[in-house]
Amino acid sequence: MGTITKKDLIDRIVSRTGRKRADVKEVVQAFLDSVITELSEGNRLELRDFGVFETRERAARVAQNPRTLERVPVPARNTVKFKVGRLMKMAVETGEPEVNETLQTAE
Repeated sequence: MGTITKKDLIDRIVSRTGRKRADVKEVVQAFLDSVITELSEGNRLELRDFGVFETRERAARVAQNPRTLERVPVPARNTVKFKVGRLMKMAVETGEPEVNETLQTAE
């Protein structure tokens, strides 16, 4: 299992679409900025067949330092939850790398 960076993702999109790298980079960054903005405003972001991003509040709790066994209060905080969509779930389960084929057969 490897790690794909934003740069790698941009390079893959450039090679698949033939678009200019600067344009693809701008669009990808605008998309990511929009996701962050919507979630920070408390909105739910639903991308059909891909998944749903939403914020949840984690309750305050008491944790324990494993080294010292000291009990430490952890305040409540907001976190992001992601629920996998249908096509992503199918692609991950089958190991099918080409999503476009799945999209065409689903339509």
